Amino acid sequence: MSKPFRNPTLADNVIGEIDRALNNIFCKQPTSRLYPASQAPEEPTPMSTEQKRHAAGLMRVNHSGEMAAQALYQGQSLTARDPKLVEKLKHASIEESDHLNWCRNRLEELGERPSLFDPLWYAGSFAIGMAAGIAGDRWNLGFLAETEHQVVRHLDSHLASLPENDTRSRAIVEQMKIDEQGHAELAEDLGAAELPKPAKQVMKLTSKIMTTIAEKI
Repeated sequence: MSKPFRNPTLADNVIGEIDRALNNIFCKQPTSRLYPASQAPEEPTPMSTEQKRHAAGLMRVNHSGEMAAQALYQGQSLTARDPKLVEKLKHASIEESDHLNWCRNRLEELGERPSLFDPLWYAGSFAIGMAAGIAGDRWNLGFLAETEHQVVRHLDSHLASLPENDTRSRAIVEQMKIDEQGHAELAEDLGAAELPKPAKQVMKLTSKIMTTIAEKI
């Protein structure tokens, strides 16, 4: 009779999380869904060099945001108490992984690279995600809901700013917006607590700092 698999130890879990982080930061991952840009209509006119540079800056910001989202969900799922919530967070993380790789693909198409600060965004967001989970499931969900609402507003601003003829980037951002809105509504349906106004303001400020740096570097 074969011996049953042993339960993972703390060291196993730490190694697994490090491996996941390194893969997210440095490697392109397989996606679970079709690349939205592949279904976008042809660009009516070619983009100028300046338009490409602007679009790349916005997609670099989105890539950094999705890098942070991966780490947030990772940290939140590790410290969440309800097993059902952990499963919901893991499912949402799969969709965020799609976003991450769609943005990375688009950056490559535009001849650009991700932000050099991606490891920093990942580490900081992972710590914030763990802290949100430790605070309790309702606050964990509240942080998730507010994060996603802010991301939706951020993506709306990108849709208003992207060149009209950049149909590939726009297709990616539009699908991301649909998914992020769904994550926010899911968190609210599961009983998310309303975050205090000062917490929301700190989140906005942190996001502003990250997006300003990521767009350029």
